[in-house]
Amino acid sequence: MDLDYGVIDADNHYYEALDAFTRHLDPRHGERVIQWCQVNGRSYHVVGGRVNHAVVNPTFDPVSLPGAMADYFRGNPDGRNPLEFLREREPIRPAYRDRDARLAVMDEQGVEQIWLYPTLGMLYEQELAHDPEAVTLLFTAFNRWIEEDWGYGYADRIWAAPYVSLCDVDWAVAELERASSLGARSIVMRAAAPTTRDGQLPASDEAFDPFWARLEEIDIPLVVHAGDAGPTCLPGYAGGSFSTSFKGAGRPRITQLTMERSIHDFLASMVFDQLFDRFPRLRVVSVENGAQFLPGLLKGISSAAKKMPGYWKTDPVQQFKERVWINPFWEDDVHEVLAVMGPERVVFGSDWPHIEGMPAPLDYLVELKDVDSAVQRRVLRDNALSLMQPQG
Repeated sequence: MDLDYGVIDADNHYYEALDAFTRHLDPRHGERVIQWCQVNGRSYHVVGGRVNHAVVNPTFDPVSLPGAMADYFRGNPDGRNPLEFLREREPIRPAYRDRDARLAVMDEQGVEQIWLYPTLGMLYEQELAHDPEAVTLLFTAFNRWIEEDWGYGYADRIWAAPYVSLCDVDWAVAELERASSLGARSIVMRAAAPTTRDGQLPASDEAFDPFWARLEEIDIPLVVHAGDAGPTCLPGYAGGSFSTSFKGAGRPRITQLTMERSIHDFLASMVFDQLFDRFPRLRVVSVENGAQFLPGLLKGISSAAKKMPGYWKTDPVQQFKERVWINPFWEDDVHEVLAVMGPERVVFGSDWPHIEGMPAPLDYLVELKDVDSAVQRRVLRDNALSLMQPQG
């Protein structure tokens, strides 16, 4: 397709610099929060006193190629062992850590703007959930690194998002206000119930209303991105966790069935806890969480509304479709997602340069070849652009 407009990729990632979590962390807190260690000649992060193996090589040098697992997620038509997809590795590319190099690559890829998210940063809150203060120490330092190395709106093309946890609502409000003052156009958190000093609460609990009220007032969207959302009902399995270790490759994993459980429950709690009744101008964008959960979730919300007339101020299904945007997995059927959510609520994201994503962002055009050109533009640009603007 020949496009006469610039594409906005709403799901890009960096690979964190070696000091991304420690550059601005007081060394006195290293043992409590995060440090590097060597195990059998490999470097790993020690998070909360435990060696973290979520990623085989958290230095990302060497690193697997972008989209290395694309055929696997397409259904593995050749029946290859998952580990085979990861054998080819290369030295880390400058564009993964340098914003000017990234701009040059975006030009080559035909991408005008990107929304930029963490890699390791989406995995580490869960490791510190037992210590909310350590979470705030870690992500205060991490967000300062983001500000220095990427910025929140570099060249009006690279829109990095600060990471916010609701483990401490006062801290979350302060980080939101700081990021907004520096030009952030979104914030990002994982799809999980945060653990506070008073225990674990759904993000939609009224205890967090000061944060939601300030977010509504500032009028930037919340991006709920896939990450380590903690255990499911099965011991040892994490919901929404993306591990590149592929431990147990060669057999099916329960996580293949529970991958979308975290976002399903996160968004469901927002509706059932009447968050959109209390804050009707919030905008929530689900990124890299998939979309197969949508029909079942909306059917369940509709059923609840019929059984509990008057509980919501307005139709909760309509609330969901007005306040939530969906970035489906690239391998999802985009026609189905458009039919469920409508063309105004679907945004494109390639997950570049992650192994689960696409080798190049505009490889996604083939998925849209049968979609009306006006809808294509909405998905590839206009919906993301509107999310970056204040609501009228």
